[in-house]
Amino acid sequence: MMPDLGKYAEAVIWSYVSTIGLLLGVVVLSVWQGRRVKRSLEEVEARHEESDA
Repeated sequence: MMPDLGKYAEAVIWSYVSTIGLLLGVVVLSVWQGRRVKRSLEEVEARHEESDA
């Protein structure tokens, strides 16, 4: 059910593709950074628990 975009079809499609690609990139980077921060926090907490023991 794609509307007839005429001469603008290619630009509109590439805009959608670019937007979806950028959104996926942001999600992937956010997940990667979240895992990295979680790992770092776990290391800091482990060091803190060792110093308390």
